[in-house]
Amino acid sequence: MVYTHQAQYYETDQMGIIHHSNYIRWMEEARIAYMDQMGFPYRAVEEAGIMSPVLSVQCEYRSMTYFGDRIGIEVSLRSFKGVKYEIAYVMRDEKTGEVRAEGVSKHCYLKKDGKPSNIKKDLPALYEKMMLALEADVKKDSE
Repeated sequence: MVYTHQAQYYETDQMGIIHHSNYIRWMEEARIAYMDQMGFPYRAVEEAGIMSPVLSVQCEYRSMTYFGDRIGIEVSLRSFKGVKYEIAYVMRDEKTGEVRAEGVSKHCYLKKDGKPSNIKKDLPALYEKMMLALEADVKKDSE
Protein backbone atom coordinates (compact mmCIF):
# COMPACT_ATOMS: atom_id res chain seq x y z
CA MET A 1 0.00 0.00 0.00
CA VAL A 2 1.19 3.53 -0.71
CA TYR A 3 -0.02 6.44 1.41
CA THR A 4 0.62 9.97 0.15
CA HIS A 5 1.53 12.89 2.39
CA GLN A 6 2.07 16.46 1.19
CA ALA A 7 4.76 18.17 3.23
CA GLN A 8 3.35 21.17 5.08
CA TYR A 9 5.02 24.49 5.85
CA TYR A 10 4.63 24.01 9.59
CA GLU A 11 6.64 20.78 9.33
CA THR A 12 9.77 22.65 8.21
CA ASP A 13 12.62 23.66 10.47
CA GLN A 14 14.81 26.76 10.53
CA MET A 15 16.75 25.44 7.52
CA GLY A 16 13.57 25.19 5.42
CA ILE A 17 13.54 21.41 5.28
CA ILE A 18 11.11 19.00 6.89
CA HIS A 19 12.06 18.46 10.53
CA HIS A 20 13.14 14.88 11.21
CA SER A 21 10.43 14.28 13.84
CA ASN A 22 7.70 14.57 11.21
CA TYR A 23 8.76 11.38 9.44
CA ILE A 24 7.68 9.44 12.54
CA ARG A 25 4.27 11.12 12.40
CA TRP A 26 3.98 10.28 8.71
CA MET A 27 4.73 6.65 9.52
CA GLU A 28 1.83 6.66 11.98
CA GLU A 29 -0.49 8.28 9.42
CA ALA A 30 0.51 5.61 6.90
CA ARG A 31 0.01 2.79 9.44
CA ILE A 32 -3.53 4.00 10.20
CA ALA A 33 -4.29 4.25 6.45
CA TYR A 34 -2.83 0.74 5.97
CA MET A 35 -5.24 -0.65 8.56
CA ASP A 36 -8.13 1.17 6.85
CA GLN A 37 -7.14 -0.37 3.52
CA MET A 38 -6.76 -3.77 5.19
CA GLY A 39 -10.44 -3.53 6.06
CA PHE A 40 -10.07 -3.25 9.82
CA PRO A 41 -9.70 0.42 10.81
CA TYR A 42 -7.72 1.25 13.94
CA ARG A 43 -10.85 2.85 15.41
CA ALA A 44 -12.54 -0.59 15.28
CA VAL A 45 -9.59 -2.08 17.19
CA GLU A 46 -9.97 0.52 19.94
CA GLU A 47 -13.75 0.10 20.01
CA ALA A 48 -13.12 -3.61 20.67
CA GLY A 49 -11.18 -2.60 23.81
CA ILE A 50 -7.73 -3.21 22.36
CA MET A 51 -4.82 -0.77 22.08
CA SER A 52 -1.72 -0.96 19.92
CA PRO A 53 1.13 1.00 21.47
CA VAL A 54 4.46 1.60 19.78
CA LEU A 55 7.23 -0.56 21.22
CA SER A 56 9.99 0.98 19.11
CA VAL A 57 10.48 3.12 16.06
CA GLN A 58 13.50 3.58 13.85
CA CYS A 59 13.97 5.95 10.94
CA GLU A 60 16.94 6.45 8.62
CA TYR A 61 17.03 9.69 6.69
CA ARG A 62 18.29 9.45 3.11
CA SER A 63 17.60 12.86 1.53
CA MET A 64 15.85 16.11 2.37
CA THR A 65 12.15 16.83 1.96
CA TYR A 66 10.88 20.37 1.43
CA PHE A 67 7.60 22.19 1.92
CA GLY A 68 5.15 21.18 -0.82
CA ASP A 69 6.85 17.90 -1.71
CA ARG A 70 4.49 14.96 -2.09
CA ILE A 71 5.83 11.86 -0.40
CA GLY A 72 4.57 8.37 -1.19
CA ILE A 73 4.95 6.14 1.84
CA GLU A 74 5.12 2.44 0.97
CA VAL A 75 3.82 0.44 3.92
CA SER A 76 4.29 -3.28 4.44
CA LEU A 77 3.68 -5.66 7.29
CA ARG A 78 7.00 -7.36 8.01
CA SER A 79 5.92 -9.71 10.78
CA PHE A 80 2.89 -10.60 12.86
CA LYS A 81 2.87 -13.07 15.70
CA GLY A 82 -0.62 -12.65 17.15
CA VAL A 83 0.42 -10.12 19.79
CA LYS A 84 3.39 -8.26 18.27
CA TYR A 85 3.85 -6.94 14.78
CA GLU A 86 6.33 -4.92 12.76
CA ILE A 87 5.70 -2.50 9.90
CA ALA A 88 8.23 -1.20 7.36
CA TYR A 89 8.02 2.14 5.57
CA VAL A 90 9.81 3.55 2.53
CA MET A 91 9.19 7.26 1.96
CA ARG A 92 9.80 8.44 -1.61
CA ASP A 93 9.44 11.71 -3.45
CA GLU A 94 6.46 11.21 -5.76
CA LYS A 95 8.05 13.11 -8.67
CA THR A 96 11.57 11.69 -8.61
CA GLY A 97 11.15 8.39 -6.78
CA GLU A 98 14.11 9.34 -4.59
CA VAL A 99 14.03 7.70 -1.17
CA ARG A 100 13.69 10.37 1.51
CA ALA A 101 13.60 8.04 4.52
CA GLU A 102 13.10 4.42 5.55
CA GLY A 103 11.69 3.24 8.83
CA VAL A 104 10.35 0.42 10.94
CA SER A 105 7.88 0.51 13.80
CA LYS A 106 7.17 -2.30 16.22
CA HIS A 107 3.84 -2.60 18.03
CA CYS A 108 1.85 -4.94 20.20
CA TYR A 109 -1.80 -5.46 21.05
CA LEU A 110 -2.90 -4.87 24.63
CA LYS A 111 -6.23 -5.08 26.41
CA LYS A 112 -7.31 -1.95 28.26
CA ASP A 113 -5.97 -3.46 31.49
CA GLY A 114 -2.48 -3.42 29.93
CA LYS A 115 -2.24 -7.19 29.47
CA PRO A 116 -1.26 -8.66 26.09
CA SER A 117 -4.12 -9.43 23.74
CA ASN A 118 -3.94 -12.56 21.62
CA ILE A 119 -5.66 -11.20 18.53
CA LYS A 120 -6.39 -14.67 17.15
CA LYS A 121 -8.62 -15.28 20.16
CA ASP A 122 -9.73 -11.76 21.10
CA LEU A 123 -10.37 -10.30 17.64
CA PRO A 124 -10.33 -13.11 15.05
CA ALA A 125 -11.50 -10.89 12.16
CA LEU A 126 -8.45 -8.64 12.65
CA TYR A 127 -6.18 -11.68 12.94
CA GLU A 128 -7.45 -12.96 9.60
CA LYS A 129 -6.96 -9.56 7.91
CA MET A 130 -3.43 -9.25 9.28
CA MET A 131 -2.46 -12.75 8.18
CA LEU A 132 -3.73 -12.00 4.65
CA ALA A 133 -1.85 -8.68 4.62
CA LEU A 134 1.35 -10.36 5.85
CA GLU A 135 1.09 -13.03 3.17
CA ALA A 136 0.54 -10.41 0.45
CA ASP A 137 3.38 -8.18 1.66
CA VAL A 138 5.86 -11.07 2.00
CA LYS A 139 4.95 -12.23 -1.50
CA LYS A 140 5.33 -8.69 -2.89
CA ASP A 141 8.74 -8.27 -1.19
CA SER A 142 10.02 -11.55 -2.62
CA GLU A 143 9.18 -10.58 -6.22
